[in-house]
Amino acid sequence: MSADEPTFLDGNAAAGVLHEVFAADLTAAVGQCAGCGRRAALADTRLYTRAPGLVVRCRDCDGVLLRAVAAPGRMWLDMRGLVRLEVPTEQVTSPP
Repeated sequence: MSADEPTFLDGNAAAGVLHEVFAADLTAAVGQCAGCGRRAALADTRLYTRAPGLVVRCRDCDGVLLRAVAAPGRMWLDMRGLVRLEVPTEQVTSPP
């Protein structure tokens, strides 16, 4: 990998992992950054994967919005970098 290649993906790449915990596609959810106040869909973030899990950062201030680490049978989420997360309710699937 060259120094010019980005070390992150866009937030859409977190969809599969986050769908394991949430019943909706969270990439369409709008979050507000606790650091700078930016409001944007999670798809419009930066996702770093060179860690034990996923690290989602704000595109404006580079603050950490969300961390997710998966292990067999469990997942740890740290969302303290988000003031709020608005999930469109039409996407939430009802239990069978």
